[in-house]
Amino acid sequence: MKRGKGEWRKGGKGTAQGKSLRTKHPFSLSSILPLFPLFPLLFFSFHVHDFHTSLTQMEFAAKSQTVEISIRMFTDDLETALTKENGGKPIQFGGPTKPDQVLERYVRKHFVMADSQRKPRPYTYIGYEQESDAHWVYLEMPAAGADTFRNVVIKQDILMDLFSDQVNLVNIQYNQQKKTVVFRNNQPVQAVSL
Repeated sequence: MKRGKGEWRKGGKGTAQGKSLRTKHPFSLSSILPLFPLFPLLFFSFHVHDFHTSLTQMEFAAKSQTVEISIRMFTDDLETALTKENGGKPIQFGGPTKPDQVLERYVRKHFVMADSQRKPRPYTYIGYEQESDAHWVYLEMPAAGADTFRNVVIKQDILMDLFSDQVNLVNIQYNQQKKTVVFRNNQPVQAVSL
């Protein structure tokens, strides 16, 4: 059945049991006017997270004989860190310029995996991807056979230069073994062995 313009608002046929879909608002402007000064505070509280954390996934890919690394960080924290890394010149994701160069430099400074002789293992920066209020950074490192995660040292102090309460979780998966290592400001470098 075709409806004429405005028929839904007038309560004609087709509305919920002939009743108008238009309802009276429970709040008037005068009743919510005193709350206006609180709106910025409410808005701010919904968009700020109370904890500072990152998640790093390191997984051995047998087919390519590489370690696939992904690091998840809150976007607002990462933008702050990249702006600082960029000498105070603002960095924002979704802006006109891609922040890959600054992002790669920052990650290389704060995420390192070294072998048992403390020689840093090389890795390739792949790129980044946005997910809701966070960004994933992707890296790839050649595997070192059975020594891939044997007696290695990992430095994971991303965002610790900004937040004293920063906690960085690193999940490592190699063949059938799994391990989670927690990095804090007082422990940004740790020995790991699988």
